[in-house]
Amino acid sequence: MFQGSSALTLDAKGRVSIPTRHRDALMVQAEGRLTLTRHPDGCLLVYPRPIWETKREQIAAFPMQARGLQRLLLGSAQDVELDGTGRILIAPELRSAASLERDVMLLGMGAHFELWDAAALARKEQELLDQASPEVLNQFSF
Repeated sequence: MFQGSSALTLDAKGRVSIPTRHRDALMVQAEGRLTLTRHPDGCLLVYPRPIWETKREQIAAFPMQARGLQRLLLGSAQDVELDGTGRILIAPELRSAASLERDVMLLGMGAHFELWDAAALARKEQELLDQASPEVLNQFSF
């Protein structure tokens, strides 16, 4: 299970270093092989390859009404591998789709990660805080 957030910097070539605390688990779980794809919220999803392979089958089985979402997720998916220093290269089209410039945030979301432009994530979080509590929180206590 991946959790927590990490403030990272995208280098000039579009590479980002995966934090050490996650890198070791990714090497064991996925031999450093990851899949990146777009998320409808405007970030990138980062899956360990074995988890992605299961998700890919689920997405491929979506009904025809979800063809657009299928196109977004499968059509944008790109396989990457951690390099010797623990970095991944994010393709220009994925960087552009998620508006990733320099300052990014990697969020552990359980079995996968979300990679956000830092400013976009801050705006999204503020929108969430400005809204009334989601219905799901009626049954949850902090």
